[in-house]
Amino acid sequence: MELKCILGSTTDGILAIDHTGKIIHFNRRFGQLWRIPQPLIDSKDDQTLLSYVVGQLADPQAFVSKVQALYGSDLEATDIISFKDGRAFERFTSPLILGASVIGRIWSFRDITERKQMEDQIRQLAFYDPLTELPNRRLLLDRLSQALAESKRSGRYGALMFLDLDNFKALNDTQGHAVGDLLLMQAAQRMKSCVREVDTVARFGGDEFVVLVGDLDADKVASTTQANNIAEKIRAALVTPYRLTVKHDGGADSTVEHQCSASIGAVVFTQREGSQDDFLKRADSAMYQAKEAGDNLIRFHDAKA
Repeated sequence: MELKCILGSTTDGILAIDHTGKIIHFNRRFGQLWRIPQPLIDSKDDQTLLSYVVGQLADPQAFVSKVQALYGSDLEATDIISFKDGRAFERFTSPLILGASVIGRIWSFRDITERKQMEDQIRQLAFYDPLTELPNRRLLLDRLSQALAESKRSGRYGALMFLDLDNFKALNDTQGHAVGDLLLMQAAQRMKSCVREVDTVARFGGDEFVVLVGDLDADKVASTTQANNIAEKIRAALVTPYRLTVKHDGGADSTVEHQCSASIGAVVFTQREGSQDDFLKRADSAMYQAKEAGDNLIRFHDAKA
């Protein structure tokens, strides 16, 4: 009775199971957190209740695997579980021990949804550009560092591309920054569509973007060809005319059409051929060479130049 009083007063949801997985007890808060209907609680049907609980999770199998792995174990564990509807719980578990034997396990659940949302917002502000939602300079540098380390392990090249939008200033000057922002957002989506999920498209600032591609060929010439194909795909995507829908308060929407290409500078890299700063400077230099040679061009860094 004393234990049930204690469990009833805590703000955490508590579930106790025996070593076979059978429910021994859970408190009222557990039922509230997991939104368990009262008829299901009254039914005392362990299997149906647990199925109801697990069915709410974003990754039910991971939850079940964790529970099963800890059956009979004397270890404590803490992790975060995510729900299909966006909620997040912190989960803590410790063994129930009688003498020298583990006879069951206590599971504690705490709703940390608001805290996690706040942490996600802070991370979004710290590592992502608020306009395009692309990684910002800080996150790009972190991923470049990881790409260099991976290149050292695998012996394969990566590629770094600097892009500067041509004819963007003219749009800003004639239509205003709000319309310019629409183009930047469209350009960001076009670039993302040209690379893999594992690659990075980042906004470096203003109308400058950086593309980071990893896991190319182990041969420099072959990897340069691969990188050029990707750069060409991006160049072709960006040069397609833009149709920008401008919203007007209290009035009909209008459409602005604009032609905008990109000057692209690229370098292929492995850690043995330079540092992070070296590759950033080389790609930037190649981009300026493309800019000086004319709009809508691709240039690779030439170590002999």
